[in-house]
This record gives sequence, structure tokens and C-alpha cells, in this order.
Amino acid sequence: MFCDCLYRHLPNYVPTYLLTYLLTYLLTYLTYLLTLLTYLPTLLTYLTYLPYLLTYLTYLPYLLTYLTYLLYLLTLLTYLPYLLTYLPYLLTLITYLTYLIYLLTYLLTYLPYLFTLLTYLLTYLLTYLLAYLLTPCSTVLLEKLSSFEPVKKFPAFYGIRRLIAAFTSAHHLSLS
Repeated sequence: MFCDCLYRHLPNYVPTYLLTYLLTYLLTYLTYLLTLLTYLPTLLTYLTYLPYLLTYLTYLPYLLTYLTYLLYLLTLLTYLPYLLTYLPYLLTLITYLTYLIYLLTYLLTYLPYLFTLLTYLLTYLLTYLLAYLLTPCSTVLLEKLSSFEPVKKFPAFYGIRRLIAAFTSAHHLSLS
């Protein structure tokens, strides 16, 4: 009985069902398409910005390099606790370096005075030494020193002995 009824109404039911099904889906997709078409002017205005977007895309490699630098920085920040353990040593090193800089500034400020003092000392020392070497009393002492045993052994002392002899002979010549 049920099957008999189904076979009788099925030829009329299937086309009407299919037609309503197709029409409803067609209308819904048509409304979707119409709503999309309403967005078309805004899409076209956004397409006018496309050249600007392309120019900004030329900066993409720079952005990627900066991002890699940022990643390197973040990896360096992982070493921050280790760095903080060495911070007291670093601070003491900085204080010692400041002391060294102070010392160098003092040395550089007083270095010209030290050089002038040394030049005065050397000039006075050489002046008094030459004046003492050219006196008659010291010539006898120099002759005794030049005949000293190491002078005979080492030839380097021979040049000094000749210098002393030249000084003493020049002194004798100037006195006579």
C-alpha cells in the first residue's frame, strides 16, 4: 500500500522538489553574488593602493634583516643572567681603568716638568763632570783608572781610555 502510493506520486514529486531546491540555492547564491558586487567599488579603491603596496614590498628584505637582528638580540638576551654574574668584576675593572686614566693624565700633565728637570740635571752633571775631568788633580786619577786591569782585558774600555787620554792631553795643551 505504501509502495503503491509512492510510485504514483513520485513522478510528480521529484520534479517539483528538484525545481524548488534548485531555485532556492540559485537565489541564495545569487544574493551572495550581489552582495559581493556591492563590495566591488571598495575593492576597486583598494586596488588603487596596489602600487603603494608594491613599493612597500621592496622594503621587505630590509624588514627581514631587521627581524633577524631582532632574533639575534633575543638570543643574546638569553645570556643576560651569565653576564649579570660577571657584572661586579666588570665594575671593578671599570674602576681600575678609571684609576689608570687618572694616572695617565697626571703623568702626561707632569711629564714636561719631568723632562725639563732631567735636562737640567743632565746639563749640570755633564758640565761639572767635564770641569772635574779637566782639572790637573783628576788627570792623574783618570790615568790610573785607564791603566786598570779590566781596561786591558776588554777592548771596549780602550775607546774610553783613548777618550780620557784625549781630554787630559787637550787639558794639558790648554794649560801650557
